[in-house]
Amino acid sequence: MHTQHLSPGLEGVVAAETRITEVDGTAGRLVIAGFELSELAGHATFEEMISLLWHDELPDREALAQLQHRLAHLRTAPDIAIQLLASAAEQRLSVMDALLMAAPTLRLGQHEAGSSEPLSLALRIVACLPTLVAAYWRLLQGAEPVSPREDLGHAANYLYMLSGCDPSAAQTHALDTYLCTVADHGLNASTFTARVIVSTRSDILSAVVGALGALKGPLHGGAPGPALDMVFEIGTAERAETYLRAALARGERLMGFGHRIYKVRDPRADVLAAAASQLYEKDGDRELYKLALQVEQTALQLLEELKPGRDLHTNVEFYTALLLHGIGLPTDLFAPTFALGRAAGWIAHCFEQQRADSLIRPQSTYVGPHGRKWAPVEQRQ
Repeated sequence: MHTQHLSPGLEGVVAAETRITEVDGTAGRLVIAGFELSELAGHATFEEMISLLWHDELPDREALAQLQHRLAHLRTAPDIAIQLLASAAEQRLSVMDALLMAAPTLRLGQHEAGSSEPLSLALRIVACLPTLVAAYWRLLQGAEPVSPREDLGHAANYLYMLSGCDPSAAQTHALDTYLCTVADHGLNASTFTARVIVSTRSDILSAVVGALGALKGPLHGGAPGPALDMVFEIGTAERAETYLRAALARGERLMGFGHRIYKVRDPRADVLAAAASQLYEKDGDRELYKLALQVEQTALQLLEELKPGRDLHTNVEFYTALLLHGIGLPTDLFAPTFALGRAAGWIAHCFEQQRADSLIRPQSTYVGPHGRKWAPVEQRQ
């Protein structure tokens, strides 16, 4: 009997050709639609990134204005979604659980006159997910949701709905940079989930809900919160080496360091480090930023000393935590905010998979018993 090669977790298996993103872990490069990440993040707005991912080109002024207008017009969530979120808040469910419950309601009122259904639904998803997250966060705090504004960009409106106050230009720029940085990262677990679902000719909303479920798992979504907690626990630069040495001696992983793909420094960490520097220079706790830099430097020195050859470098989690904290987001919103950015990438992959129109159906190898015989229930031991 022919035995096919087994690759647990599909490790090393090429399951798709894509024009969206190239992840080169050996060289430490992330290329999005032909652009190095550093060419985009910090310069592009999230709306421009959406256009690039979905249409393979940056929009001109008119196209960008049209996209901004359409997204702003689609931000209002269905009433039933807010009612559902209020019920979830009464039970103190996690933000990701609440988002998973409310996202399917976006099918209500999905059709926009004059637009093809897939694009209209895609825009509605990206436009409304921030509304759902912000509304639920305020409900958890015992406050009323803040209605979206059509005169603000995507990033600024999300921050406005969370706080009820206009964000600073520095906060808006930092969030735009973050959303662009995390918008896509190859065929990761959530993106693969989305492609599998849409490969059955299911719809994009179903694919995004499935991707949210995959992202909820800690092995995929990562843990930027603990990376910041570590900095807070260290407290001063003088304590960094003692704290980190003790953690490594206990066999603990240093949160924010090491990545299964990148064998050199994560290029997303470089982009977010620059964004954090700009943010904390203009609008934030500069001493916290300096402490984080000192913790990072000490950690890298110890990892090189104690784990030589392991290629453990700063990853995206470390500067994600610092940047989002500087914007004013609590750690419970880190993963949902990541989802708001990654949704653009999920949808781009859905469009690409729809064009391929090929069912994703890997094989499995049976390793169970053979030859079992049926017995009535009274004869079973």
